[in-house]
Amino acid sequence: MHELSTARLQLRGWRAQDLAPFAALNADPEVMQFMPSRLSRADSDALAAACHRQLVREGFGLWAVQVRGALPFIGYVGIKAPSFVAPFTPCIEIGWRLCRASWGCGYATEAARACLAFAFGRLALSEVVAFTVPANQRSRAVMRRLGMLEDVPGAFEHPRLPAGHPLRHHLLYRIRREHWAGAPFAG
Repeated sequence: MHELSTARLQLRGWRAQDLAPFAALNADPEVMQFMPSRLSRADSDALAAACHRQLVREGFGLWAVQVRGALPFIGYVGIKAPSFVAPFTPCIEIGWRLCRASWGCGYATEAARACLAFAFGRLALSEVVAFTVPANQRSRAVMRRLGMLEDVPGAFEHPRLPAGHPLRHHLLYRIRREHWAGAPFAG
């Protein structure tokens, strides 16, 4: 499995000691505001295990993130194939979920830049997408800082949510390798 690093962060495989803080962030109503529901401890542990299995199997996925010398676990950032069918799939999406105490520090953007460098460098992908609900201004701001552009005609109704669900409508963002302004992946 590949691990990524930045000046402040380590993107790594999952550890047993990540489970309790991951469960806490998955139970936080503010962190999960734009997700269909908060996760139980069992569901959170299952998600962490699935993330770890994908990293081992694929070499990439949703990495556990730690702040070097400070915080052993703040959430995840990574790239993966969406598990549903939509007009823009198959594709690779980038995503993040960090504990509230780490918001506003630039960690999501910093870690996501490392993921894009890996996606466009090591994996030689031509495009990476991201999506969220219109009200999720924090994530949309990260997408814009990464150089992603909103694909207005690509907006879609999330197929995993029932008609009428308040979070069903999603915006789609894209970035192509030729528009990536980040440093090339070095290792």
